[in-house]
Amino acid sequence: MALPRLLARWLKDPPPPYAFELSEAGIAAAQTGRPPRLSFTALEPDVISVSPLRDNVLRPETLLAQVRALVPADGSRRKRRAALILPDYAVRVTVLDFDSFPSNPSEQLSLIRFRMKRSVPFDLDSAALSYYPQPDGHGGKRVEAVVAVAPLEIITRYEWPFRQAGFQPGWLTTSALAALELLPGAGLHVLVKRTGRILTLAVLSAGVLKLFRAIELAEYTSQEIAGHLYPTAAYIEDQLGSAPESLWLCGFGADTLPLCQWLESELGPRAQPLTAPHGAPGEFDAGLHGYLESLKES
Repeated sequence: MALPRLLARWLKDPPPPYAFELSEAGIAAAQTGRPPRLSFTALEPDVISVSPLRDNVLRPETLLAQVRALVPADGSRRKRRAALILPDYAVRVTVLDFDSFPSNPSEQLSLIRFRMKRSVPFDLDSAALSYYPQPDGHGGKRVEAVVAVAPLEIITRYEWPFRQAGFQPGWLTTSALAALELLPGAGLHVLVKRTGRILTLAVLSAGVLKLFRAIELAEYTSQEIAGHLYPTAAYIEDQLGSAPESLWLCGFGADTLPLCQWLESELGPRAQPLTAPHGAPGEFDAGLHGYLESLKES
């Protein structure tokens, strides 16, 4: 699928030479050469606290120090371009369907803002919003738009340490949106992704995003995860008319294979670990792996 872009400020330039994925646990980083060089730097527990409503970066100076230590300044006065991959729970992502969709971008934005206004618990006028129209694939007028929105204050607080460290973060997305690049482009698939206390579920049908949910877990158990997957499976059967081919799991560590086996027995579709060309995507770097995979299309 084409990777949805959140707040993209450039679209035709070459990809940035640096990419960073942020989480409460740390910073996953890559220099996007061939082959890319990946690393991970742990953060203290109270540097980032992910929320869709309030400041996420609680200790910006500490985060700045970590960014500077991770990629020291190169002596150039020119800003280094970077992609930032934000936590799933920091950004509201949804799929809106339209029977018809205007061709004028300003009319598109007005329509999307109207639809979103009552569904988010913050002021859209002070929010960053990006959308990605997806044609229905059948030649009709129906459009499903992937919409990503977050309070602007949350976005700017994530960007600030990188700007201070000499980066230009001109390309932003979320971890799960980027990780969708690792799923097959054909067929019906479900991404089941865990990052700390957040479970993200995404349904991809023939490369088109149909459903996206980021859920704060009350407790990390197989039963709770399955409890969120049951309504997702029901949605797929009801709205898409078939069962998913595969569940792709990421972020469960040593529990991955036992959880795959248990989910297969409970739900039916094949369950398997998410994979990537540059190593196994983990709890805190799946988006980075997906982003690197997307560069093959650039």
